[in-house]
Amino acid sequence: MGVNIRGRHFLKLLDFSTEEIEYLLDLSANFKRMKHVGIPHRYLEGKNVAIIFEKTSTRTRCSFEVGAYDLGMGVTYLDPTGSQMGHKESIADTARVLGRMYDGIEYRGFEQAKVEELAKYAGVPVWNGLTNEFHPTQMLADILTFRENFNDSIRGRTLTFMGDAGNNVGNSLMVVCAKLGVNFVACGPSENMPDAALVETCRKLASEHGSTVTLTEDVHEGVKDASAIYTDIWVSMGEPDELYKRRIPLMEPYRVTADVMAQAQPGCIFLHCLPSFHDTNTTKGAEVAEKFGISEMEVTNEVFESAASKVFDQAENRMHTIKAVMYATLS
Repeated sequence: MGVNIRGRHFLKLLDFSTEEIEYLLDLSANFKRMKHVGIPHRYLEGKNVAIIFEKTSTRTRCSFEVGAYDLGMGVTYLDPTGSQMGHKESIADTARVLGRMYDGIEYRGFEQAKVEELAKYAGVPVWNGLTNEFHPTQMLADILTFRENFNDSIRGRTLTFMGDAGNNVGNSLMVVCAKLGVNFVACGPSENMPDAALVETCRKLASEHGSTVTLTEDVHEGVKDASAIYTDIWVSMGEPDELYKRRIPLMEPYRVTADVMAQAQPGCIFLHCLPSFHDTNTTKGAEVAEKFGISEMEVTNEVFESAASKVFDQAENRMHTIKAVMYATLS
């Protein structure tokens, strides 16, 4: 029997089997081919989705909107000023209202408990666009990009996450790698590692799929077997700017440089979920540069702009993978 996830929520990848994740990746690749050759795929004509953003985003919002439009759906965008959720109306009540009007609901915000509560009461599929704990839609784009660069053969390869490995991206990468038989390495300060209970869960999953989960503070040990090196900003959305003073000296040894890439396996690619502080051409980058005297943070501009960098393929793949999630849960 084929994979069928119609009516399911998409809250975290721990909820999905290896077969279901691979199905979503294959579906994403198919939608990408259709998009590139101009084959219409308005399979969900007449449906409507609501996308709730308590945290702003370029890639997530555009991916949900364009993906929904491509599938023939209507979209309503709700930012913190466009909804009473959590202010004058509870999450449960908001979920039950939106669930009567929409066929699916996306939530991007803070606590994982919020998206879980939306899912409990909505009565329609709810999709996690990012929470403090997990970022499952990003993972599908990351792994699709990884597959594309290694002829769909990633089982047994190693993906290394550098820096703040205890954030939502580090957590989610560890989960998806464990589920797909990819060796995962978290390389960063010991105080910024994933939660111990999640590490234990992922090590059990990895052993079932012939892979490993490794935590290390040593850069060479962390990257020597890597086919992909991934990093993220050092201070995440929603964290106070005061953290820069502490995080910069703590994280600087884990900046992805050309030397770090050279220590990895031949053909190693560079991944980043974006946005990135690889130069000072942003307001925040300029502010940090002026205050702390650094022009690059988690990755050098040299690596970011190199042939090994696949970050804009990742960004595009957000749309194809999010489209696959909406189609698979609504069709």
